[in-house]
Amino acid sequence: MIRIALVDDEALIRAGLAALIGAEPDMEVAGQTDDGAGVPDLITRTRPDLVLMDVRMPRLDGIQATRTLTARPGAPRVLVLTTFDNDAHVWDALRAGATGFLLKRTPPEDILSAIRIAHRGDTLLFPTALRALAATRPARPTPAARAVAALTPRESQTLTLIAQGLTNTEIAHRLHLGTETVKTHVSNILTKLGARDRTQAVIAAYDSGLVRARG
Repeated sequence: MIRIALVDDEALIRAGLAALIGAEPDMEVAGQTDDGAGVPDLITRTRPDLVLMDVRMPRLDGIQATRTLTARPGAPRVLVLTTFDNDAHVWDALRAGATGFLLKRTPPEDILSAIRIAHRGDTLLFPTALRALAATRPARPTPAARAVAALTPRESQTLTLIAQGLTNTEIAHRLHLGTETVKTHVSNILTKLGARDRTQAVIAAYDSGLVRARG
């Protein structure tokens, strides 16, 4: 059973998501709150596997709430929700540790699919959307971005292909390597960058300039 916490200041959005999730045999709503400030208590009380987090809230927004949450040991994964596909706040939420993002107008079946993908530990990467978002935000010398310079040439190639949305199998084919070798490169990249998942590694790649938002 996938336990999901809902964080959104719009009661109608929370009600819709709760109804959608509640109809699934492998999911349940662990709890809800209408503001990012309530996230720490909500997580402590309900211990969800995943959080659907509105990126824009009037008191404490989803960016700071995500940053606070992902700093905790054993933190649940976070999928941020946004109304606009070019919302610059989403990039900051991804920088803060979110695994991925969804538009609130995303079809219900795709929301459920995204929840299952994230719960499995896989990463939701939308290369075109990430490139567009990156174009709205300047590169930033974060610790992870600085660590990109320490990657080996092969690791840098691998990270560039991850940013294009390629799977390990596709990267192996492109670089003429074995899949297990690619898995090792990916693991080394995540370790060197201190990244929780592939999304965080891609954010670091853009912030470092290894991958460009345009061109």
